[in-house]
Amino acid sequence: MIEIIQGSFWCACTLTIYLSSQKLHRTYGRWWSSPMLVTWAGCGILILALHANYREYLLGTNWMIWLLGPATVAFAIPIYRQQALIQKHWLLLCIGVAVGSLLAFATCWGLAAFFHFSPEIRASLLPRSVTTPLAMEASSRIGGVPELTAIFTAITGLFGAAIGESLLCFLPIRSSFARGALFGMGAHGAGVAKAREIGQEEGVVASLIMILAGLLNVLLAGLISSL
Repeated sequence: MIEIIQGSFWCACTLTIYLSSQKLHRTYGRWWSSPMLVTWAGCGILILALHANYREYLLGTNWMIWLLGPATVAFAIPIYRQQALIQKHWLLLCIGVAVGSLLAFATCWGLAAFFHFSPEIRASLLPRSVTTPLAMEASSRIGGVPELTAIFTAITGLFGAAIGESLLCFLPIRSSFARGALFGMGAHGAGVAKAREIGQEEGVVASLIMILAGLLNVLLAGLISSL
């Protein structure tokens, strides 16, 4: 009975903070008002303030993690709708996704080795540059902790979306395609949201890059785990 009450409490808190953050983001539209950031930070502060732990929090919110499965399947929809764009720029998309994923893997592995992180944390860090459902799947296949990967992924996305627009002021990137690719590869879901604010084509390209990079990472993780 106590577990049901605790689970219901954390579920209600999470949904309340998320819905409130949506209104906040519609008002200000800044990176710090992002629902992902506000909900994440709000729930974290509440857990610390009430001296709770992650296991208690999961009692009422585990079903939200389950929803990531159908969300992953839904990624097939934008790929189907953007067939013409994929056929027109397939080579550029393949090179961009492959190079971006390789750089993300290399920088993660290098930093983890530099700071002497454990193999488990290294594996959790590696897929941090793709969208959360696919990153968690890739993490579980290579021996990482999916929950940790979700945190690393959220930090990467929020940071990328926050600095991405400022970077465009300094980098000589003029095409909508390149701007969208920057956000899709560097900041996945949060980057797609930011790219859509900049322009329609930027949002479409960012969405495609995010999905293709995620699928490539899951494929690579499967290959690594089978070695």
